[in-house]
Amino acid sequence: MSVFKALQVTQAADGHFQSAVVERDTSSLPAGDVLVRVQYSSLNYKDALSASGNPGVTRHFPHTPGIDAAGVVETSSVDGFVPGDEVIVTGYDLGMSTSGGFGQYIRVPAAWLVKRPAGLTLRESMLLGTAGLTAGLCVEKLLRAGFTPKAGPVLVSGATGGVGSIAVSLLAHLGCQVVAVTGKAEQADYLQRLGATQVLPREALQEGTAKPLLKEQWAAAVDTVGGDILFNIVKSLRRGGSVACCGLTAGVNFQASVLPFILRGVDLLGVDSVEIPLADKASVWDKLAGPWKMAELEDLVEEIGLEQLPEAIQRILAGKMVGRALVKLD
Repeated sequence: MSVFKALQVTQAADGHFQSAVVERDTSSLPAGDVLVRVQYSSLNYKDALSASGNPGVTRHFPHTPGIDAAGVVETSSVDGFVPGDEVIVTGYDLGMSTSGGFGQYIRVPAAWLVKRPAGLTLRESMLLGTAGLTAGLCVEKLLRAGFTPKAGPVLVSGATGGVGSIAVSLLAHLGCQVVAVTGKAEQADYLQRLGATQVLPREALQEGTAKPLLKEQWAAAVDTVGGDILFNIVKSLRRGGSVACCGLTAGVNFQASVLPFILRGVDLLGVDSVEIPLADKASVWDKLAGPWKMAELEDLVEEIGLEQLPEAIQRILAGKMVGRALVKLD
């Protein structure tokens, strides 16, 4: 048994949720094959929802959020992992109903673990985290659908967020002409440093909602926000273009029309980074550690500790977070 620090979310008698750093011991962790000492995690919008009591994410409290973790195996009951192995965990039930990466230890099934690829340090893996994995999956889907960097401009919505920032950087790294969309006009320089060749205000994607088709502009797109913005992107795709959809901050519904699909042959590609097979996650991690490795990762990140997490959670809920928050636990 080891005592460790963790962010713990509790529900007060009045129904409100509050977060505090507490001491726990490893005997309180759920059953699992592998005990991991966590060195780094990262803050995602889903973590903020968990910490604020969103029942679609977490139903039972007290709870330690954190859907990402990177660390070192301390004990293992399976042959595939031994003490000292460096591993990455993202998605599945981590940080939702299972005690997550905002604690210095996690205990999880071996089927959730990816061994750290040689081209990434544990810290670099959490500069990326679920956001980087999701951005990578979006790009992979676009490429499989036939998109090439020379096909024309590729749009990224929600570009100052975690997924959006990494998508801008990755697409630029691959030689694409990237158009970034944001509601934070003051972050245009930040997006241009990541590789965006043009920055558009969010309002530009909110016009024409009632129209069944809009002017053809984008060869492809990565959409991180959903809602009517997503369908305006669909209506603006060039013939045969594709948009990879992975977010919902602008809403889960949109006004739909079949016309872009039957007149322009466009594709709407859904992207899940949570429950996909582990081999698919490992494949994208290998790309992110190799040919897709980006030099601009440090420009995306602010590093915080457990004590700074409650304030950072409030910022991400308020839409004021830019880039990624790396959580250092050691």
